[in-house]
Amino acid sequence: MPRTWLTDRFGIDVPLVGAPMAGVSDGRLAAAVSAAGALGMFGVPPAVPPSWIIEQAAVAAGSGRPYGIGLMAWALPDTPGHLDAVLAAKPSLVSVSFGDYARYVEPLRQAGIAVATQAGTTDEARAAEQAGVDVIVARGGEGGGHGRDDVATLPLLQGVLDAVAVPVLAAGGIATARGLAAVLAAGAEGAWVGTAFLACAETTTSQAARQRVIDADETGTAYGRVFDVAQRLAWPPEYGGRALRNAFFDRWHGRETALAADEAAGAELEAARREGDFDTAYVYAGQAVGLVRGQRMAADVVRGFAAADELLGRFDKA
Repeated sequence: MPRTWLTDRFGIDVPLVGAPMAGVSDGRLAAAVSAAGALGMFGVPPAVPPSWIIEQAAVAAGSGRPYGIGLMAWALPDTPGHLDAVLAAKPSLVSVSFGDYARYVEPLRQAGIAVATQAGTTDEARAAEQAGVDVIVARGGEGGGHGRDDVATLPLLQGVLDAVAVPVLAAGGIATARGLAAVLAAGAEGAWVGTAFLACAETTTSQAARQRVIDADETGTAYGRVFDVAQRLAWPPEYGGRALRNAFFDRWHGRETALAADEAAGAELEAARREGDFDTAYVYAGQAVGLVRGQRMAADVVRGFAAADELLGRFDKA
């Protein structure tokens, strides 16, 4: 694989980050991705206690390789112990995104931790550079989970690379070696990937959820705020979520005001989550979900991305 800022900064073999997917990636998945030669991360759900972060960090560190943790900036004011736990764990990389993240950059960097943030527009990337982050994740609207839906990955990546001087990773719609090769050729230092790992055995999701991912095609996702509104989550409204389309989403999309006042709908969603009813409960996934064709181990997914080296070298061999 080509050497990039990402591989050199963290001593990894493949210029790839396993995205910190809260509720999907914990220390086990992060460790597996890191052990395979990429940089594994786990995401921190707002409701967990600080002790959960310490426990999962210990699992992630068990690979003996660098790992990272993802935080939601909008949730941190109400969960101050989360930042303290992350500082105590001292991962190699921390992502703080979606909200007022700038105040957390310097404390993390002073602790010797590299800081990333996700940007969904070129203006957000410029602001991130001004805030002093070490690396910017240019996240296009194709990406699964939460973020902006304003710009697709490829035009966003081009704009961000032209606008900032700090290292840039590409996110959104990258699920195979072809996608990694494409963003490396464009000038990104690596890819930030979540959906490709959704069906891995090391995730925290159920077998039924993984099967939904495997069965979905490239048109099977939808973007909106339905699931956040139903759960009364305080996500900033500009950051909706991309998930597998289902009956609950279709029923409430465009009716979010009514949903916010409907307690029965919230209870229905919570019951469906407990019961694994994914006609109602959500599975966050990006538009690359159609490229996930079976359950694999995380190491196999990372190994597949490493084939980008052959794609990048094909012109040299012509």
